[in-house]
Amino acid sequence: MDDVDRPQNRSERGKRTSQRLPAGVLWLLGSMLAVTASISPGQAPAKSGAATERLFEEVAAASGLRFDHRTGATGEFYLPEIMGAGVALFDFDRDGDLDLYLIQGRRLSPSPEARESFPLPPGGSSPGNRLYRNELIPSGTFRFTDVTKASGAGIDHYGMGVATGDYDADGNVDLYVTGFDQNVLLRNNGDGTFRDVTTAAGVGDSRWGTSAAFFDYDRDGNLDLYVCKYVDFTVAGNKQCLAPTGERDYCAPSAYRPIPDQLFRNEGGGRFRDVTVESGIGKVAGPALGVVSADFNQDGWIDLYIANDGAANHLWLNQRNGTFEEGGLLAGAAYAADGMARAGMGIAAEDFDRDGDIDLLVTNLTRQGSTLYRNLSEGGDALFEDATIDLRLTQPTFLSTGFGVSWLDYDLDGWLDLFMANGAVTLLPALRGEAYPFHQRNQLFRQTHQGGPAFFQEVSAAAGSSLALSEVSRGTAVGDLDNDGAPDLVVTNNNGPVRVLRNRRLRETPPPAWVRVELEGRGALGGRVAVMAAGEAPQWRRAQTDGSYLSAHDPRLLFGLGRARQIEWIGVVWADGTREFWSGLAPRQGHRLRRGTGTPWR
Repeated sequence: MDDVDRPQNRSERGKRTSQRLPAGVLWLLGSMLAVTASISPGQAPAKSGAATERLFEEVAAASGLRFDHRTGATGEFYLPEIMGAGVALFDFDRDGDLDLYLIQGRRLSPSPEARESFPLPPGGSSPGNRLYRNELIPSGTFRFTDVTKASGAGIDHYGMGVATGDYDADGNVDLYVTGFDQNVLLRNNGDGTFRDVTTAAGVGDSRWGTSAAFFDYDRDGNLDLYVCKYVDFTVAGNKQCLAPTGERDYCAPSAYRPIPDQLFRNEGGGRFRDVTVESGIGKVAGPALGVVSADFNQDGWIDLYIANDGAANHLWLNQRNGTFEEGGLLAGAAYAADGMARAGMGIAAEDFDRDGDIDLLVTNLTRQGSTLYRNLSEGGDALFEDATIDLRLTQPTFLSTGFGVSWLDYDLDGWLDLFMANGAVTLLPALRGEAYPFHQRNQLFRQTHQGGPAFFQEVSAAAGSSLALSEVSRGTAVGDLDNDGAPDLVVTNNNGPVRVLRNRRLRETPPPAWVRVELEGRGALGGRVAVMAAGEAPQWRRAQTDGSYLSAHDPRLLFGLGRARQIEWIGVVWADGTREFWSGLAPRQGHRLRRGTGTPWR
């Protein structure tokens, strides 16, 4: 029987993978497997000699954000129950601060009498997705208000992810919401309300959608839409899989056939056209969970990278004629260094080593570790190397199942750090007997340069009690929620509460220098920004909201300035290749750069 048709446990897949690893790698993995612990969900484990510094403060409840995700699990182990859900950070009312859109689940069982296998989280969250308005402006108070009912944004479906972008170029940020049972395009009316325009726009689909991204692949100034598809799971076709102990457990995606992703071209006038086949995207399918759009081969056109769960990752290279070619294998970005496919979940794409190109970090399953692909591309050819071991990320990520992941300069020293949201997808043996035995701790890594090559050092213990919690985390979004110049984090939990991690870095004396950049105009989303501070090499960031897992980030870009206190210039390469720069911009404040107001940059 073919693997596509045979129910298969993720734990069984991990065993087969480990049997084919080189002996040296097996020794390393065996030593790491000796380290395991049972931690109650939502509780901080005991620490011995841990640093007392608090880098982040968890403030969800204190800021009025009371939201609990519900899986609706009934004991049938339906695959969608363990996969969701995401979050979007965006300024829906254009008042200058970030609002939140949170994705909710619901019961999938066709029988209303079905028992609850896992307990629902406390809090009594309302059904459907929720929109929360940030009251920071004009009140000056960092607090959220639930405006779902008045806004009309509360879709009641089995939600998964969300993408943000102004698809109709009216100045208001719109939402594309994915789900197991339906995908929905919500048009922002500009008056605090949203309207479902899915049918009119031509972007509806009832197949299981996960992550999505707005981006301009043909450089015509209109935002196109990419939608990841997972597998052809149906409630009626649910398969039974077992844990090694013989208990019922969630199946691996290989138990079901993958669904081809979709590409919609923005035709203008509020309409999209499905170009999946003619663009080449439909040539191959994978169980897709994460997507990022960026110019990976430095030819000036935006490409796509897809994280596939248990299959080769896809690198769709833009051919500059409306088509894409899949080049992941030749570019060295399809598999890890051992030549094996990983269980790709979330993706972070950014220039972490400040060499001018876009690198990739993909989170994977427990006993696989995350994978960091360093970009070596030159002259239009895409080329990556697996640098995970060199950067010391293999061992600390090996015992976690990673989902949402983000590059962020949390300490504003000018070098990008990493945050990973973790949570298992199959029953963890160490947690047998617990109510929800999938929880793991999230992780924070600082990029360190200590007299040698850069590496990533885990600093989770110094981040405060918010990172000592053991939960089933999924989506992660980064943004400056309180407009103080430091990146904050929003983390969603499967069958649990949302977490808001407020950055405390700027409370230090003296506070570090920073600058926030917001692009405005045609080609803003997908543009690249370079900040040149006195005495430093330039820092590059991509102006995009995609990446992580099922989530959308703040489109504004935060740059830590390290020791520098003066900005020499800020340059922008807009999505269509137009280049300009600005000088005389002060640090420690935000700057909105409008297209056409800078100096041409040759």
